[in-house]
Amino acid sequence: MSRVCSVCGKGQLSGNNVSHSKRRTRRTFQVNVQKVSYKKADGSVVNEYVCARCLKGNKVDRV
Repeated sequence: MSRVCSVCGKGQLSGNNVSHSKRRTRRTFQVNVQKVSYKKADGSVVNEYVCARCLKGNKVDRV
């Protein structure tokens, strides 16, 4: 599953795990995407991954 929002294009980010002794190792931050059915602007209904921020912000018209 590709963790990319189909509305805003938000994908995974990278950063560091920081231990108590301040040692840094690389890590990834995944996006909270949900598979939803929604209506596109042209009227077609699609089943795609949408991030939680787009769902909360009413950027998609769920079916």
